[in-house]
Amino acid sequence: MEVRYLPNHNSYRRMTTGELRAAFVLEHLFKPAHIEMVYFETDRLIAGGAVPIDVPMQLLASRKDMAVDFFTERRELGIVNIGGEGIVKVEGIEHMLRTNDVLYVGRGKKKIEFRSREKNQPALFYFVSYPAHADYPDALIHQSDAEQTTLGSMEGANKRTIYKYIHTGGVKSCQLVLGITQLEPGSIWNTMPPHTHQRRSEIYLYYSLTPDDLVVHLMGMPNETRSLILRNGQAVKSPSWSIHCGAGTKSYSFVWAMGGENQEFADMDGAPVPSLL
Repeated sequence: MEVRYLPNHNSYRRMTTGELRAAFVLEHLFKPAHIEMVYFETDRLIAGGAVPIDVPMQLLASRKDMAVDFFTERRELGIVNIGGEGIVKVEGIEHMLRTNDVLYVGRGKKKIEFRSREKNQPALFYFVSYPAHADYPDALIHQSDAEQTTLGSMEGANKRTIYKYIHTGGVKSCQLVLGITQLEPGSIWNTMPPHTHQRRSEIYLYYSLTPDDLVVHLMGMPNETRSLILRNGQAVKSPSWSIHCGAGTKSYSFVWAMGGENQEFADMDGAPVPSLL
């Protein structure tokens, strides 16, 4: 478990590219036969990746950093599979996740295991966890069953479909809100115009990119932006004061997840394009 403390809305302005990446970017989440985790003090978020190959891997708690006996003792968990078919076993119950399927795991589950169906096409499990104050039932959501909204236009190079999985109108949770956005071929911009979330933080995971492609992710206060280069399978943390949007060298997908004061998807503070600097 890596622990990170984010810079504030003033100190980031003086940071180098390397310092910004070390603070905000999760570069190596998906290592074969490993579970990688990063703990952010902002909203007590934990984000991680699991790539099981030959044997199942159990999600364990860090006693030092979490002070619990098992991972979801005081937490809830959202798991997204962005790789080959995989299985998540929760308290002996197996859930099959295909690409872009999501599993919500409520508080209080003592044993969680990850397994790939085929080791030559391993699952790539991405997970996001926030503290939980109540129990909600586990739920498997296939992409075809998620709530869908199409936004943007080809003229604006930002035609995209938003899939909402864990939200107030779908699978219930304490504070976790999670979904996937997929851009149409020929579209490269996401989340335009951008916004901030004063009442919660967010994290993006970019994927469906080739090794030769990238996303230029914009962050920072609307009047003092910075750019970060994100590649396939990399995530970036967005505190409440930062915008979060980007443009790729090709179309791509990203997982977005939020936690904080409320779960209202539309609760955001807009940052109109003409106001960005």
